[in-house]
Amino acid sequence: MIQYIDKYRDQFGVEDICRVLRAAVRGFITSRGYRKAKTRPPSARAVRDEILIEEIRRIHADNYHVYGMIKMWKTMQKASWDIGRDQTARLMRLAGVRGVVRGRKPRTTTPSSAPDLRPDLVERDFTAPAPNRLWVADITYVRITSGFAYTAFVTDVFSRKIVGWATRSSMTTEALSLEALEHAINTALCKFDELVHHSDRGSQYVAVAYTDRLAEAGIKPSVGTVGDSYDNALA
Repeated sequence: MIQYIDKYRDQFGVEDICRVLRAAVRGFITSRGYRKAKTRPPSARAVRDEILIEEIRRIHADNYHVYGMIKMWKTMQKASWDIGRDQTARLMRLAGVRGVVRGRKPRTTTPSSAPDLRPDLVERDFTAPAPNRLWVADITYVRITSGFAYTAFVTDVFSRKIVGWATRSSMTTEALSLEALEHAINTALCKFDELVHHSDRGSQYVAVAYTDRLAEAGIKPSVGTVGDSYDNALA
């Protein structure tokens, strides 16, 4: 409330702002209360916060603006500051500084060098008249302490249910996408005479082992165009 009045006092005046707030906002402040708050000396916590914020900004700048909360907390403690981890996070937010996340985002779709002559049987029409008529497949990832965890999944378009999935620390065909496909096939327990499997043109799906498994199960392969996420938007 004090900050709001400070922002608009020159435009509307303190008395007028407080009068409007009194009628419109619960927990209003009077003009007398505002002036009293402005003349009140800062608390010991506020004074200490200002000192710590300046120190945090200095350490952050001295270390190429890359320190996150944990490193900042440990560095402050090494400098003999009595500060907790949560307090460090709060003061870093107030100081407007944050750490830099190491590493690049992984590419889950790596184009294959081999030609892919499979057609696009879906053409962005992500509808199906019944289960096991159209599956879409893709790969995603999540950052963990040791790197990345990758998850391949197969989704049934009719029910939007994930019918097959696999999670691994690498994106090889046999250890990820093919395992998710096997999971989907074993879960369905039906014939796949009318089933279409749609994916992007990533190397995990162009691989011979993957296409051979689709053919063995009687599933029709379908792929979108290169570099167009909308061709596999449902996945």
